[in-house]
Amino acid sequence: MSGCVVCKIGAAVLLAAGAVGMIGAMGGAGSDDTPKPAETPASENTRQTTTPPATEKPVTEEKKAEEAPAQKPSPYVLGHVMKDIDGNDVDLASFKGKVLLIVNVASKCGMTPQYEGLQKLYEEKKDSGLVILGFPANNFGGQEPGSNEQIKTFCTTNYKVTFPMFSKVSVRDDKTNGEAHPLFKQLAAQPSPIGGAPEWNFTKYLVDRNGNVVEKFPFRTPPSDATLQRRIDELLAAK
Repeated sequence: MSGCVVCKIGAAVLLAAGAVGMIGAMGGAGSDDTPKPAETPASENTRQTTTPPATEKPVTEEKKAEEAPAQKPSPYVLGHVMKDIDGNDVDLASFKGKVLLIVNVASKCGMTPQYEGLQKLYEEKKDSGLVILGFPANNFGGQEPGSNEQIKTFCTTNYKVTFPMFSKVSVRDDKTNGEAHPLFKQLAAQPSPIGGAPEWNFTKYLVDRNGNVVEKFPFRTPPSDATLQRRIDELLAAK
């Protein structure tokens, strides 16, 4: 009898222990008290670095000038006041309405006899509106060494020149005669065949009635040249 009681008590203890174990297991499965590390937002872990836009450098006036298209030189050549052979001021604008032949001349050049042809051309066409303007220059071979008075005497005595003659100028930049006069700088800046720097004495520039240079003729072109005379007549006819 006593043995059976002991057996029953042992069984009860085993059942109780099993129940407690099951309750513990169930409790553990239901909750986890272990603290978990806080999740870091993805934007903080993978922060992207954005390169700021490059600061644009200000465009300087010099840069603007370099980028700007080159301006063509004005063909209008009557915006100059020159000294005539006697030292008096002459506004070239006073010749507007005439056809002009601008010539750089010299007294001791192989081309000097062209004075005769120039005077003849002037006499033939002056009544129609042609004016020849002579500009003595010593730039080529030192072939115009004299004073304005000497040049005037030479031209009138030897070639009976009556077309307007001007005081000696420099027609190109050089160390001996200095910078070219602005009139000849402007003529030299014109594109071919309108202009360009004179290559030698007696280079000729033809100017229309509006004061625009329209064509350059080389120094070897004589005043009697058929092409030169035809171009003069075309401009004279354009009234």
